[in-house]
Amino acid sequence: MLSEQQKAQLDWEKTGDLMPVIVQHAVSGEVLMLGYMNHAALAATEESGHVTFWSRTKQRLWTKGESSGHFLNVVSITPDCDHDTLLVLANPIGPTCHLGNSSCFHPATSDWGFLYQLEQLLAERKSADPASSYTARLYASGTKRIAQKVGEEGVETALAATVHDREELTNEASDLLYHLMVLLQDQDLSMSDIIANLRQRHQ
Repeated sequence: MLSEQQKAQLDWEKTGDLMPVIVQHAVSGEVLMLGYMNHAALAATEESGHVTFWSRTKQRLWTKGESSGHFLNVVSITPDCDHDTLLVLANPIGPTCHLGNSSCFHPATSDWGFLYQLEQLLAERKSADPASSYTARLYASGTKRIAQKVGEEGVETALAATVHDREELTNEASDLLYHLMVLLQDQDLSMSDIIANLRQRHQ
């Protein structure tokens, strides 16, 4: 959570003791919602690990998900450069918006956010009826077949690049990425695991 130094630097006077808080999905980067915290809400958030706001309409502390169960589990809290706004990275339990959408800003989503949504869909298909989709049939065919498809798509991607066929390269790279994500799911790995490994290598 926030260090003592960060807390001391927060400019509560500038915000009238009510600090804007942007909540962002810790994995996909999707902006989930905007709320406001006072001192008590920030303390409650850090103590519980669930994002808690000061509700301007209810005039009380309000923990997101207290009635729906759709909590926002805090990963980190970071102040901005002026120390008058907070960015909370969180892992949501269920949809964030009361309308049932993942974000209160639906349908806005980034390219990387779509990739996360695709990964979630692929994970769901692991237990689906093989007759229901190509992805479910891939899982049913076993690891060896999925790995073979990754190899085939890798070769086709490389060949498309060697002949400088941009459209074909885009199509083949899409096939490669899709099948690689299926293989990772088959092995109980996620893109986050790969990103964490790349981060470690980068350091």
